Amino acid sequence: MSHPITRRGALATLGASTALIAAPALLRAAPAPRLALYGPPAGPTFTLAHAVKSGALAGIADDVSLTVWRNPDELRAGLTSGAIDLSVVPAQAAANLYNRGMGIRLVNVMTNGLLYVMAKEGAVENGLAGLAGKSLAVPFPNDTPDFVIRALLEREGLTDQVELSTPATPMEAAQMLLAGRVDAAVLAEPVATVATMRAKQAGASLARVVDLQEAWGAVTGLGPIVPQAGLAVTKAFSESHGDLIEPLHAALVAATADVLANPQVAGAAAAEALEMPAPMLAASIPHCNLTATKATEARAPLEAMFELMQSANAEILGGKLPDDGFYAL
Repeated sequence: MSHPITRRGALATLGASTALIAAPALLRAAPAPRLALYGPPAGPTFTLAHAVKSGALAGIADDVSLTVWRNPDELRAGLTSGAIDLSVVPAQAAANLYNRGMGIRLVNVMTNGLLYVMAKEGAVENGLAGLAGKSLAVPFPNDTPDFVIRALLEREGLTDQVELSTPATPMEAAQMLLAGRVDAAVLAEPVATVATMRAKQAGASLARVVDLQEAWGAVTGLGPIVPQAGLAVTKAFSESHGDLIEPLHAALVAATADVLANPQVAGAAAAEALEMPAPMLAASIPHCNLTATKATEARAPLEAMFELMQSANAEILGGKLPDDGFYAL
């Protein structure tokens, strides 16, 4: 069970530069009484945690909290029930909910991809082609890691040559890999780094044998970018606090810069929420491809990703690309 973290009680000086940088944008909107943010057990939560603990969101809401959802099903249930108004969401899940009439809109992209195929040193060579005849653990079945690897394997003609297993979580996939139950695993950050460091402690060596961002870019021609997830808002939030969306994004732009510049501070800020050691989280940040890019500015790579995903299964997005209304900023 994750532990919510709150701005109250956080050190006032932590990340002061973030608050100062974001301040001009924040002053344009009156603060809300409360802002409940939700994030994944993955890299973008570094940014949310730092923004909350640094006080960078003080001009947006009087009380700010962060809770980590543990799997996409939990997230979707919260979004559809109204229990969650603001969350980092897998981009294709946000598009699917929007196309189903749920009113979910994407504010920005917060990572350009943090997926890697991990294997023991020397076990898999020659990139994706090296997975032929191997077993591969892919967590979160029917969600982003699964969609990405299946689309790439299909493009490489490897669909029938790789034995896939679908553990429920990235940590379970990592455990299968470390125990030798599979040859390789698709892992997101920070789990990829945590698994690497734990393997080293046990005298083993894990390697990133495929950078899935680079593999994806080779297909799309748009560079090593998988616009994997971003902040999404519900219709209810857009209607009641639409004036806060722009300043919230501005605060996340500044917080992202702080996280990249101060990974040790950011790792410490996220350790409680992600329930992982701060040094491991800090070591993960360089592999997270963190960003805070407005959704409209990321539309080309988003649509390239959506098109590749729905080429295998049109229902991934609800049968079509999302229209202009999907892009909140």
